[in-house]
Amino acid sequence: MESITGLPRHVAFIMDGNGRWAEKRGLPRLEGHWAGGKNICPIIIYLNNHAVEYATLYAFSTENWSRPEDEVSGLFHLLEHIIGKETRKLHKNGVRIRHIGHLDGLSPALQKSIKRAVNLTAGNTGMTLGVALNYGGREEILNAVRNIIDEEIPPEDIDEKSFGEYLHTVDFPDVDLVIRTGGEIRTSNFLIWQAAYSEYYFTPVLWPDFNEEELKKALLAYSQRQRRFGGLQSKAKCSGKES
Repeated sequence: MESITGLPRHVAFIMDGNGRWAEKRGLPRLEGHWAGGKNICPIIIYLNNHAVEYATLYAFSTENWSRPEDEVSGLFHLLEHIIGKETRKLHKNGVRIRHIGHLDGLSPALQKSIKRAVNLTAGNTGMTLGVALNYGGREEILNAVRNIIDEEIPPEDIDEKSFGEYLHTVDFPDVDLVIRTGGEIRTSNFLIWQAAYSEYYFTPVLWPDFNEEELKKALLAYSQRQRRFGGLQSKAKCSGKES
């Protein structure tokens, strides 16, 4: 990527602001979701072309079920269409698609679309794209605990690595960078375990307007940060002098 070094291995997106984008234009909220859906493929292909290995999208949370029924139904129809259409483009670019969350409760047509995308791209060797759909971070952790109890795993055998094997992202690395659009500054129950030491980038730009230039700003900001993972930065690095 031009003039940017130290790119993240795994980028996650909280794609916020679709509804407000539509309202600002006097359009129904669902039109904003359509605009946001069209924005996904260019962003993912850009990351894939610049050797970012993993990306995860927060497409529909377990809390989104509380939205009006007609909006939820419209979102499912939109997601079915977007997954069906964009999968072909992503497949041509070598992207492997993974579903993160639960299929139960989703419409049969949407479930079929998800399974088709996962199966079609299973052998691809480019970026791995996680689509968090009907996903919640707390629920994911609770389900992992329940499964560990069901399997009667001895407590002394449980560590961070083994616990991670019970999460939806079992073969994903931890998230390096979480990007949230739309101006809100919160994590919204997204990848709680996986993003424990992530860098966060919050922008007021609404998701349908988050283009490649905005993505470059986020990646540049990430590249300029010092990640210490709870440790201390050396005095040499802090002062700019050699020790």
